[in-house]
Amino acid sequence: IVTSSGDKKINVIKAIRSLTGLGLKEAKAAAEELPSTVKEGISKDDAQAAKTELEAAGATVEIK
Repeated sequence: IVTSSGDKKINVIKAIRSLTGLGLKEAKAAAEELPSTVKEGISKDDAQAAKTELEAAGATVEIK
């Protein structure tokens, strides 16, 4: 779950697009309408990898 996009929203949108395959409009909505769930039903390792990628882009992420 992305809880904050931080100052680098464009980088966060790019990271969401690469992780999910969403289009630009959907990824932008996911980065702006917070908190938003990026992926569900994935393994703990995949979730940690996604968290690392999103945090590197500038987002604040929470795994549930």
